[in-house]
Amino acid sequence: MQHFGGHLPFEVELTKYDVQGPNRVTVAINNTLTPTTLPPGTIEYKNDPLKYPKGYFVQNLQMDFFNYAGIHRSVKVYTTPKVYIDDITIVTGIQETNGMVSYTVKSTPASSVQSVHVTILDREGRSVGESGQSQGQITVHNANLWWPYSMVTSANETAYLYTFKVTLTSNSGVTDQYSLPFGIRTVSATSTQLLLNNKPFYCHGVAKHEDADIRGKGLDFPLIAKDFNLLRWLGANCIRTSHYPYAEEIMDQADQQGVVVIDESPGVGIHKGNFGNESLSHHLQVMEEMIQRDKNRPAVIMWSMANEPQSGLPEAEFYFKTISQFVKKMDPTRLVTFVANADYQEEKAAQYNDILCINRYFAWYSDCSHTELINLQLTNDLQAFHRKYSKPVIVTEYGADTIPGLHQDPSFVFTEEFQVEFLTEYHKVFDRLKKEFLVGEMVWNFADFMTLQQITRVVGNKKGLFTRQRQPKMSAHVMRSRYHGLMHSNATQHSYAQGHATVNSKFTPPVVFPVG
Repeated sequence: MQHFGGHLPFEVELTKYDVQGPNRVTVAINNTLTPTTLPPGTIEYKNDPLKYPKGYFVQNLQMDFFNYAGIHRSVKVYTTPKVYIDDITIVTGIQETNGMVSYTVKSTPASSVQSVHVTILDREGRSVGESGQSQGQITVHNANLWWPYSMVTSANETAYLYTFKVTLTSNSGVTDQYSLPFGIRTVSATSTQLLLNNKPFYCHGVAKHEDADIRGKGLDFPLIAKDFNLLRWLGANCIRTSHYPYAEEIMDQADQQGVVVIDESPGVGIHKGNFGNESLSHHLQVMEEMIQRDKNRPAVIMWSMANEPQSGLPEAEFYFKTISQFVKKMDPTRLVTFVANADYQEEKAAQYNDILCINRYFAWYSDCSHTELINLQLTNDLQAFHRKYSKPVIVTEYGADTIPGLHQDPSFVFTEEFQVEFLTEYHKVFDRLKKEFLVGEMVWNFADFMTLQQITRVVGNKKGLFTRQRQPKMSAHVMRSRYHGLMHSNATQHSYAQGHATVNSKFTPPVVFPVG
């Protein structure tokens, strides 16, 4: 078989092969990026015989992270009965204090199924609802809702997960059973608010990468544990899977720990020449695979179609209209966006986004070092976007490259002091606009990460709050103080009914110690 695209699972049935005795599975991986792959790229042949040997070529990237190759995640062989549970779809709603759980169980082959029994179990394993149908709705009375950890004050109230247990019996009497964790929660948006369970949610988070020393992009369980500990230490309540779907083990932790996720496709760096029909068809297939994998995850509240496409081009309008409509048809319960960096006057496709996700680097990539301009430029820019589209805004990237241990007073670009000064100026704008239409801020980046070798990068991108080895820079302590303060403010806005959060009036923000 062949599968085009990385980051998402695929499988092939081995039943038709003779698998008795020793067997070998051979997988060939190709990480070449072309104008129609996601991410896109080009192959450039160097034809000057005085400079390059015959056939010499380079891979040109349209993204700012390392193009790893190989098998990064698990390869598994598993068995099923001849009649088995093939798919489960769960959609939840809230009516007063009750959770409404709509579901569909698909079996293969459906004609050979004698019965399907569904049971919903609470954390203690007690049944709180059941059904004998393969499709229907179950009411969970006095439901415990899935909340981000930043909106509650008790561990028992964080990210409550039920278990959806399905038992299938075939006509021959053979059973198949599958248990799926899920949470009861809703997500919606107004022109100025992002709502979780009908309560305002403010995203204070980070963009990340699957990247670290030694294993690079390879699945690393200790690293996942370390990163989620650091997210809680920071007070980050939201991550974006920049710029591709992350490993399922990472998504599991987000579900279990109450960290909200903006789930992003590998559509990063879509430029002129990447908006054709072949590219669009592949992009739709990738979105379908991503939604199919993550559709039952309570942590996932938004699908991101792309990062920093050239959405000021006329062809971007049809391209993202088509994808947005496709995604909304597949999953009408979540929000849809792409992360933009075009000028608001040139933007052609953001009208198809439910939330305006915007990357901005004033005083870094433009007017470098002039932090005194951030307030004016960022305020005018975000207000213009909101006036044009009347939708909530999340600043999904802002940051400055920082060499750990490099200090100077007065601050200078690439020093830890400058990173702190830079971030602080953005925060002044955020504090003002979150009273109007800003519903989130996500610093770029959680940690330093590897990139292509180039003169603008010193052994990778250094915009992290943490080093690639997960050690904090000065900025990490600044962000910790800010995010814990925002978390307290977010929690005290609401008083919740039964199964919801209570407010701890004795909350104390963390003590921040100077570094360096």
